[in-house]
Amino acid sequence: MNSFPLSSLIASLGGELVGSGEVMVSGLAPLESATAQDVSFLSNPRYQQQLALSQAACVIVSPAMAGAATQRGVCIVTPNPYLYFARLTQLWRQWTARSTAHEPLVHPTAVVHPDARVASTARIGPLCVIEAGASVGAHTVLKSRVSVGEDCHVGERCIVHSGVVIGADGFGFALDGARWEKIEQLGAVVIGNDVEIGANTCIDRGALQDTVIEDGVKLDNLIQIGHNVRIGAHTAMAGCVGVAGSATIGAGCTVGGGAIILGHLTLAPGVHISAATVVSKSIHKPGHYTGMFPIDENANWERNAASLKQLHSLRDRIKTLEKENKS
Repeated sequence: MNSFPLSSLIASLGGELVGSGEVMVSGLAPLESATAQDVSFLSNPRYQQQLALSQAACVIVSPAMAGAATQRGVCIVTPNPYLYFARLTQLWRQWTARSTAHEPLVHPTAVVHPDARVASTARIGPLCVIEAGASVGAHTVLKSRVSVGEDCHVGERCIVHSGVVIGADGFGFALDGARWEKIEQLGAVVIGNDVEIGANTCIDRGALQDTVIEDGVKLDNLIQIGHNVRIGAHTAMAGCVGVAGSATIGAGCTVGGGAIILGHLTLAPGVHISAATVVSKSIHKPGHYTGMFPIDENANWERNAASLKQLHSLRDRIKTLEKENKS
């Protein structure tokens, strides 16, 4: 097990160390389960009680929590403990990762078309498929079983997790009497730099224009992105989100797990959608939006649902009564 002095963390990441830099640490852990060899963090004041009880060797805290943390023991003080911890996890991965120096950058089981372009520093995992005309940028990592369809582009420093499909046909069909006629999907998928895509997520190619995922976007597992969708820079989506075709989502948005965004809608930059919300109209003003029906006992839910069905007629009756009162 590798151990590192706290002074080496400070040398790499900064922050104010309160206590001895010679304390050795060998792991990262949550406050409640941390041992005397672990580094932990506190970003939410509601968990201050856990701070007092934690056995962690060192806790990363904000200036507001520095007093309580100092009473407990060694701490690192920084304006944004969660961000500091995120960077610490990256540093820890560098320090403890198994060496890949002797592994091939393109796994021997990967299938790369001769007309595809893969940067010399990209890493292509087992059983990946990169089709004709596709390109993968520098320092991008494709985990196992990733498919990049023809003419699609993945930018630099991206991480694409197992099972992702980039560039499958979008869902486009025209009704011809009782049968469906396929609309050929002639666009591609263009993914920017520093994008991370979770396992088994699917991003469909555009029908005529490209589906576009801008720089810094973070997509969780099992997300469906329909054809011709555009997602703005640094937007993040949690698991099982579905975005229907031709929706445009601005920069810096967040979408909670299981939410649905209907097709051809626009979300302004800075829109935040709660989990399980169905977005059925465009949102042009930044803010936090929620559209889920609260869970309840089934009998109560059925009564409330029945009442909701009557709201339209009740509204009309109220308008009629208001007119009568005015006259």
